[in-house]
Order: sequence, then C-alpha cells, then structure tokens
Amino acid sequence: MKCLAILFAVVALSECFVQIHLQKGEKPRDILRRKNLLGSLLQKHHYDIGTKYTKQSPFVFSPDQLADEPLLNYLDTEYYGTIYIGTPPQEFTVVFDTGSSNLWVPSIFCNSRACARHRRFNPNLSSTFTSTQQSMSIQYGTGYMEGMLGYDTVKVSSYIDTNQPFGLSTKEPGNVFTYAEFDGILGLAYPCIAVDQVTPVFDNLMQEGLVQQDLFSVYLSRTASGSVITFGGIDQSHYTGSINWIPVSAQGYWQISVDSVLVNGQNIACSGGCQAIVDTGTSLLAGPPSDIKNIQNAIGAYQGLNGQYMISCSNLSNMPNIVFVINGIHYPLKPSAYTLQMAPGYCSSGFQPTGQDLWILGDVFIREYYSIFDRGNNQVGLAKAI
Repeated sequence: MKCLAILFAVVALSECFVQIHLQKGEKPRDILRRKNLLGSLLQKHHYDIGTKYTKQSPFVFSPDQLADEPLLNYLDTEYYGTIYIGTPPQEFTVVFDTGSSNLWVPSIFCNSRACARHRRFNPNLSSTFTSTQQSMSIQYGTGYMEGMLGYDTVKVSSYIDTNQPFGLSTKEPGNVFTYAEFDGILGLAYPCIAVDQVTPVFDNLMQEGLVQQDLFSVYLSRTASGSVITFGGIDQSHYTGSINWIPVSAQGYWQISVDSVLVNGQNIACSGGCQAIVDTGTSLLAGPPSDIKNIQNAIGAYQGLNGQYMISCSNLSNMPNIVFVINGIHYPLKPSAYTLQMAPGYCSSGFQPTGQDLWILGDVFIREYYSIFDRGNNQVGLAKAI
C-alpha cells in the first residue's frame, strides 16, 4: 500500500510539469577553431559576451532600423532542445536562452548559407500561420539577422502555445550561425526586453494557464545526455539539499545581487557586491576584467591563442575553489567545474572577462547549481545539482 501511495504521488507530480531534454553539442567557438576560422573572426570583431546586456534586445524595427545584439555570445552556447512550430508541426532545434526574450528560426525565404544548413520554417505548409507586415532586423557583432514577424502555434513538449509571435529570418550572413548546431533561439527572459513588448513564449504559457506554476527550472549535465529544462515545476531528482531563493534585482534579464567572490576565504572579486545575470545562453562565467584577472591569477591560468585562458590539467588538484557568495550563501566552484579539457594535458579556464560591470553566471555555474527561474515570485532558486 505504501508503494502504491508513492506511485500516485509520482504520477501527480509528473502532471504538474513537462520536461524538454537538452542535447549538449559542440560549441560554435570550438567548431570555428577546428575549421581555422575563429582567429580571423575574432581579429575582425571584438569579442565581448557582456555586450549582450547593454541594450534591451532584440527589437523589431522598421526596415531602415537595426538593433544591436552581439551574436558572439553564441560562440559559447552548447545546450539545445527541440520545439515544433505550425500545423502540422515543423521541427526546430533552439537554444533556451534566459538572456533574451524572443523566439526566432530560419525561414524558407532565407538564402544565406546559414539558413541552407539548418531547418527552415515554411509558412505555406502551416494552416495556423498568420503573417504581419512588420520587419525584423537585428544587428550582431559579426553581421546581422533580417526577417519578419509572424504568428503561429508553438509546441513545447506537450504544451500547445497558440498564436505565438516569432521571427522568421530571411538573411543570416556570416559564419557563426552557419556552423551553429542550433536552428534558432527561444528567449526566456522578461517581456520588457522582447520585440516591441511582444509576448514571449513562457509568458504565453502562463497567460494561457498551461503551466501549473509560473516557473521553469534547468538542469545541465556535463555529459552528452541527461540535461533537461522543466516548465511549470521543480524536479527533485536533479538536486540535493535545500533550495535557496534570491530576489530578482532587475526584471529584464534574470539579474540577481552577488555579495562577493572568495578564494581561500579572501575577497578577490566583486568587492562590496555586484550584479549578475543567470544565463543559460552562454557556457562561460564572465565578469569585469580586473576581477577576472584576479581569478585567473589565483587559478594559474595564462592567456593563449584567441584570448582563451589555459591551464595545465595536471595542476587541477592544486587549484583553489572559487566561491560565489549570494544572499549570504556560499556557492563553491571546484577546479573540475570551472575548467574544460581542450587537448591532452591542456585545459581551458571557464572564466572570461567582459567589458560590462555585470557578471554572467553561465553554464559553468548552472551545471553545478540546479537553477529555478520563478516568474510568479520574481526570484531565482539555486540548489546543489546532482
């Protein structure tokens, strides 16, 4: 009887949320490096992942206007999931990005090489598609994406999101989207940074009453499989201990306040407090140059080719934990968490400088801490990932 009660509890819990399994692919940065294209791209375009947050972007403008949105951030994106758009549904792989708020995918009207290498949405095959006369132009650090705004049904796992606004690209110049393993981007930040305040996907799910709770949670695995994004609930199987809740300090991106950054109990960065974005759309952990320099020095990293910081893998046992203190709670990152093996004997540092004051807690951090994005209470929950 006890086992039956547990079974009923599990069934009831599973009905409260749906999950999308994420795949961990090769980062565009690594693909470009392998094809000997990264060096020339970085020489032409200054790489600063922090510029993603300097403006409320992307935006929809008239055809003669462009909005700045630094594409280079997506050099460090590696987790993708599948959604479906239209009736009957057309399949796309997208980045579930908490650092932006809009959904867009390539369209059949795009002849760029990037579009030719990816799935393209065909509005002529969808009985539920509605066109608009609104043009969409987003200026990136390495080119631009140009397209139009449309409405259609979007299927996210078992959720059916009707009349969802999304972008259909018609031009995608440059190499970054060409070699990216994802087709498009699904933004999960607040609506105030969305295209003309167009309703983002998760906001539509909330408004239509499809999610049991107005939150979603993210578990990122270090292996190729096992990563999931959970809409409408919290999956207890992916964390241990208690959940610590941090208020959102600015409702645009998922921005929180950080108290300090410690090494061996000493404050080496974020002195006096700082602001950070919890961002699934970048794999690195970034901060102001002087603070990141202190961290790189503390872990013994040196600058290699293309500005990447390298470490001898044999040194990991001698390297310190980097501890982020958030709302009074310590969140340590072990050397195995903030390094990645690049070649036999060589590891790269997961820390990177940005030209902004904001810190970016990307996948380096989220892999270690199960992250809950609570729109209902405007807070972020963190718990030790299993």
